[in-house]
Parts: sequence; structure tokens; C-alpha cells
Amino acid sequence: MARIIVTADPAARSDAAVLLDETVQPVHLSSDHAARQLIERLVWALADAEEFERSSSTRTARRSSTTSPLRRERARVAA
Repeated sequence: MARIIVTADPAARSDAAVLLDETVQPVHLSSDHAARQLIERLVWALADAEEFERSSSTRTARRSSTTSPLRRERARVAA
């Protein structure tokens, strides 16, 4: 199966994390709604990667001080 993986640039930080790791199937593009949801998750992961790369603090401090859009959506979906 195809996968979409977004990571922060490891050259920017030695502790780069995987910000999105998702299996992708044709159903994810089968409708405008499903495609928009996939693109929205990708946009959030890219924004998180940029933030991660710019951050001068440690990953632990970042997690405790901010909540990324992707983390907020994951919490909303889990609830």
C-alpha cells in the first residue's frame, strides 16, 4: 500500500520526528470531501514540520508549550 510520510528535515534538527505517517488508498481520493480531508492532514503535517524545524527549543518543551493543529485534530477525532 502507498504511504504518505512527513518528517521534519533531519538536517535542521537532530531529533526530527515523523509528523504524519498514513496509509493511502484510492478511497482517500474518491470524493471531494475525502480528498479535502487528506490534503488538510497533509497541510497540518507540513506546517508542523516547518514549526519543528524553526523551533530552537527541545521537542519536549515544544510539546508542553504548544498544541499543533494536527494534534488538536487527532484529539478531536479520538473524542
